[in-house]
Amino acid sequence: MATTPVEHPTTSSTFPTRQKPIPYSLVRGRRTPLSSILPPLVFGTATFNHQYNDDPFALDTTGLVTSALTHGIRAFDTSPYYGPSEQLLGNALSTPFVRETFPRNSYMILTKVGRIASEEFDYSKEWVRQSIKTSLERLHTEYLDLVYCHDVEFVSPAEVLEAVRELRRIRDEEGTIRYVGISGFPIDVLGDMAELILRETGEPLDAVQSYANFTLQNQTLAGSRGIQRLRNAGVDVVPNASILGMGLLRRQGVPVGALGDFHPAPSTLREAVRKASDFCDSYGERIEVIAIRFALETWISAGSICGSKGDPASGVPWKHESNDDVGGLKLGVSVIGVSRAPELEKTMLVWRSILDGLEGGRDTAAQAGRWYRAWEWSRNRRKAVQILAEGVQEVLGEWFGYAWASPDPGYVNKRKKDDGGKVRELVEQSEAPWLTPAASPQCAPVAGLAEVREERDLPLR
Repeated sequence: MATTPVEHPTTSSTFPTRQKPIPYSLVRGRRTPLSSILPPLVFGTATFNHQYNDDPFALDTTGLVTSALTHGIRAFDTSPYYGPSEQLLGNALSTPFVRETFPRNSYMILTKVGRIASEEFDYSKEWVRQSIKTSLERLHTEYLDLVYCHDVEFVSPAEVLEAVRELRRIRDEEGTIRYVGISGFPIDVLGDMAELILRETGEPLDAVQSYANFTLQNQTLAGSRGIQRLRNAGVDVVPNASILGMGLLRRQGVPVGALGDFHPAPSTLREAVRKASDFCDSYGERIEVIAIRFALETWISAGSICGSKGDPASGVPWKHESNDDVGGLKLGVSVIGVSRAPELEKTMLVWRSILDGLEGGRDTAAQAGRWYRAWEWSRNRRKAVQILAEGVQEVLGEWFGYAWASPDPGYVNKRKKDDGGKVRELVEQSEAPWLTPAASPQCAPVAGLAEVREERDLPLR
């Protein structure tokens, strides 16, 4: 079962009784562009998973989601592949407090289809239909705002086309989906798929989510092979996920949950990141702090050509922030992943400071009663972070811009292709309980793990 809500100070303060809806409309077949309403900061729940934590059910996911909402976050990203993530998120969004204060139309839910396990994928129409049905049930909602085809590099282009077409059919005929996109790691594959879908269907994708490709270590997404190519293929929004490179860019190294060390980065890259971390330490900074601020702040502008005018999270409890308050321009969309309240609080402080440095930030800070020099401090902080980011790039050397293989050479999809059993097998799997604390697998022994666990106060992804 999900955790009991924790009433953080932000949830017991004076607040509006109901939050305003996101302005979505569908008139004569024309829907509001995703780039007009998607918030530029999305809460990613991949960390509600055994990959990142020994036992996700032991996390205060309800309190965490509630606190995120009170700080202005209005979009949540999940997936059936993320273990119990959909279930935990759905339960957190279904508490009486959240239902009363944050109506379903005041936030967005983003999920995925197609990936079942590390080596199992099914993009068939039958699986897509059943996966959507199961996600709706787990998330306790009547519709999904955006659905991605999950990790498209693991299947053939024909399979991706089949899944996209089925998602769009569900969107148009059943109305339980509003927008359709794809996600994955290899930049070139994302570009190939976006171009193929536009060419074969005549309709561009609403969104293409890339992860770990715009960080301190790898900024390929910002180049001509990345966001520019996707824009040319008509993609509306390109969210940048996993700004810490799935936890690679942390002083203590990659996070190790109940499934052991899952990270694909080779040992030589990890060693280079460790040297970069020591470099940041020598200037009194933690590499993850620099990495978070650099990625969030830089992607706001670098990702703006496929960004959004949705209202950003204010980072301040119960304070609404509009896009007009920060200049009225499109902002690049980022996805953050946290597991605990201190991680969220630190990230929101960084985000608030970043917004203070944008056009209009000086006036917004003054009107809100914050420090009159907040705008100046934010601009100076940006310069300092940029200098250290360039230093990290020099330390990384040949490893700057490196991307690991996805999938690994020789990968074979282990999903059975027995059409007659697909839906039955999915139903059986969806009804099976998620791992509980007593059934959680043991974590592989890792040197220094006790020290790592003591310092989990900054985001994992």
